[in-house]
Amino acid sequence: MRYSGWQVLRQGLAGNRGWRPAWREAAPKPAYDTVIIGGGGHGLSTAYYLARNHGITDVAVVEKGGIGLGNVGRNTTIIRANYILPGNSEFYSHSLKLWEGLERELNYNAMVSQRGLVNLFHSDGQRDAFARRGNAMINQGDDAVLLDREGVRRLLPYLDFEQGRFPILGGLLHPRGGTARHDAVAWGYARAADARGVDLIQNAEVTGIDISAGRVTGVQTTRGAIRARRVAIVVAGRSSQVAAMAGLRLPVESHILQAFVTEGLKPVIDHVVSFGMGHFYISQSDKGGLVFGGDIDFYASYAARGNLPMAEHVMEAAMTLMPMIGRAKVLRSWGGIMDMTPDGSPVIDRTPVEGLYLNCGWNYGGFKAVPASGWCLAHLMATGQPHPVAARYRLDRFLTGRGLMDEEGTGSQHNLH
Repeated sequence: MRYSGWQVLRQGLAGNRGWRPAWREAAPKPAYDTVIIGGGGHGLSTAYYLARNHGITDVAVVEKGGIGLGNVGRNTTIIRANYILPGNSEFYSHSLKLWEGLERELNYNAMVSQRGLVNLFHSDGQRDAFARRGNAMINQGDDAVLLDREGVRRLLPYLDFEQGRFPILGGLLHPRGGTARHDAVAWGYARAADARGVDLIQNAEVTGIDISAGRVTGVQTTRGAIRARRVAIVVAGRSSQVAAMAGLRLPVESHILQAFVTEGLKPVIDHVVSFGMGHFYISQSDKGGLVFGGDIDFYASYAARGNLPMAEHVMEAAMTLMPMIGRAKVLRSWGGIMDMTPDGSPVIDRTPVEGLYLNCGWNYGGFKAVPASGWCLAHLMATGQPHPVAARYRLDRFLTGRGLMDEEGTGSQHNLH
């Protein structure tokens, strides 16, 4: 079924009795060509692009819970391409281009809103750093505008420009950045993959990875064994645990990242805004809630909930940047499990086990990478060669120390990224 304005009108007049399920409730078959472990945004996009770009449709996506109930539904929905280092820059540029055509591609309203993203700076040194970043973005083919103080004031008049400790001196505007509806992205990819013959197997936790003579042969699940020629581990914060089933020890730590949303308010924040002197970012959802977050909780954990000291830290940053937010009531908070690498950049690569592939280490960048991540992993699995825009996302860079991509310049330590 194609979605359209005409269908909405037609179904409304017919009592909405003609809608079909967005995807099939598939039961696992004994064997597939390819099994993807993880039914989040990255796993679903990989399955879709395997079918769409490479004609590989004998694919199962195995998810331990329900489709889209993991990190893809636990984030602050930001999409952007404002990276500076070679390797990251071209990858996220490619991802943003895919975002721009995603809704037409999937025939699904993912609520992609390129409202613009503003990174504020508060010192001369930060101004120089953002000027350099903006030049790198332009050289990559993306957009960037360096704003002075009055330029920011015209866009964001509600900020506290006079604060003595962190005066706002300007900002870097990324006009094509913005947000998308996280749940809708998962549903759109799931529907499109299913339409091309991919089986989406829910409530099937992977309990083991079968290996024979150094080659993957399938997976064990709570719904039975599944044989496969190729297997991909695409499980975000659970990457270390699942990889351990194949005897692999990954250079990844799992940390909790909290996010918060207020009660619904009238439109007040038109852009995505990032505070330069504290890790804080905010936007407003289509339902009116202010969606914001900050740093990870800085200790390793698999619990999808955060702690109160970090919640307090985020609220302090919010009040410093825009005191008006103090009048808004926080409606809810949640935690996503971040898979953090030592250099803050991801991994899309083969593993030492033949036929076993890995997609992990997205740190804070997982949601905005969903389209390009699936595109590149599908390319690697189908052709045996890394896609050019993901060629630097090698696993062995942590073994050799060559090719590390420390985007933030904070060193090789997981919880600093």
